[in-house]
Amino acid sequence: MGTTEEINIKGGKKSTYKKVLKVFLVVGLLFIALIGYGFYALFIDMNRLPTGEYLTEETSPDGKYTLKAYVTNGGATVSYAVRGELVFNEKSNKTKNIYWNYREENASITWTDNDTVVINGHSLDVPKDKFDFRNQ
Repeated sequence: MGTTEEINIKGGKKSTYKKVLKVFLVVGLLFIALIGYGFYALFIDMNRLPTGEYLTEETSPDGKYTLKAYVTNGGATVSYAVRGELVFNEKSNKTKNIYWNYREENASITWTDNDTVVINGHSLDVPKDKFDFRNQ
């Protein structure tokens, strides 16, 4: 049998191993969370879209919403894209991006009823629906 000192040393090694393992686990989880947030910010979040140049706008039949369209020029290597911004006229002009499509330069906007808008052939039930070409 070992002495009391030998037992404490063995128990101390296991405790240190567990602490190091926990630190690596926490750091790994934080790294994965950071990568996940970066992916979300770059590829999913519609609030980070470029502003673009104003194209046109159409107001819903009841006047509750206005959809404004903007075109963005990506430069020499990226095609044009259209961004649709929904304006809540009754909520002090709060805005929300609901449309983002690549390789478009024009926007055709038609309201079929008070809550349904068709943008370049894509029908959206506002304010809950969104169209983003990156998620198709």
